[in-house]
Amino acid sequence: MNFRRTRAVARKEFLHIVRDARSLILALLLPFVMLILFGYALSLDVDQIPTIVYDRDHTPESRDLIREFTGSRYFQVVAVANNYRDIDRAIDRSRALLGIVIPETYSKDLVAGRDAQVQLILDGSDSNTASIAIGYADGLVQAYGARLRSDAQAQKGAGKIRTPVEPRIRVWYNNDLVSRNYIVPGLIAVILMIIASLLTSLTIAREWETGTMEQLLSTPVRPTELVLGKLSAYFALGITDMVICLLIGVFVFDVPLKGSVLLLLFSSCLFLFGSLCWGILLSASTRSQLIAYQLGTLTSFLPAFLLSGFIYSIENMPVAIQVVSYIVPARYFVTILKTIFLKGAGIEVLWGQLAFLFLYAAIVFVFASRKLRQKVA
Repeated sequence: MNFRRTRAVARKEFLHIVRDARSLILALLLPFVMLILFGYALSLDVDQIPTIVYDRDHTPESRDLIREFTGSRYFQVVAVANNYRDIDRAIDRSRALLGIVIPETYSKDLVAGRDAQVQLILDGSDSNTASIAIGYADGLVQAYGARLRSDAQAQKGAGKIRTPVEPRIRVWYNNDLVSRNYIVPGLIAVILMIIASLLTSLTIAREWETGTMEQLLSTPVRPTELVLGKLSAYFALGITDMVICLLIGVFVFDVPLKGSVLLLLFSSCLFLFGSLCWGILLSASTRSQLIAYQLGTLTSFLPAFLLSGFIYSIENMPVAIQVVSYIVPARYFVTILKTIFLKGAGIEVLWGQLAFLFLYAAIVFVFASRKLRQKVA
């Protein structure tokens, strides 16, 4: 391989990127726009659940229960209902997600020591949010009931009720359970995949469509030199986007970076190289920019978004889809990003993921070089 020829191809590709100002601005603005949109608009945190209360008891005991919901950060009482129709209208118009109905026998049952029932009505159209909301509400009611039983026992002179097992919860790595802390690192993998696969998937196909590929093939440039020269320009662009994502994630969204920055950059370079080679392979396999772009979207962006664990948990997917996700390189890179950002682990934990990315990059590079050699022939 001749470094001089590789540098000449890289210079040509750099000039093309600089002259195409719209594509360059889009590539540099893309990480900023996606991080702002996903960081602020996409939140999996369920709090301030809009709640409507229907108190049929109107006693100090029922008002005490309502205060428990009002004082919780997970619930926001937006209205008081006078009948069930008010709850129906509020839920139908999306003004409330949860309806709490306190029956008229609530305080009597409570004073008599019987089980006092409370009805919870939820909007199940968003099943994930509804299941989380009912878990919060059930936990609040159970904790409130246990406290009432304990106070009643103390008033009778029997002492407070002590549970045989006292759970003490410790949340590691993401103490506040903020979804932004794992959405932003995972989004870096999606952004790099978009920049790498989608932009480089057009390079060789564009050469064929504009008629400059024949001139390029008439030069002494070898396929390996052509691949490295072509991807070097986009590699620099991808690293720039990576740095932008890193700065925005840490200083704008306050995502903790507990691990090694050098390991993060190394793994990003490894993932980016493999993704660029995949785009070159797609571009060399077709002479149409449209088909190359569609293949790039189908084989890179969508798997990185859906099958990498970026948002959707892989463990909850069907077994067949879980098996397919093992060949998605973004899955391993997302794991690396979240581990470095949140856990601060090093290469002793991530060597398996790094080995897969290295193997993937090497295999795709070889296939891309061979495909270009076939085009030359």
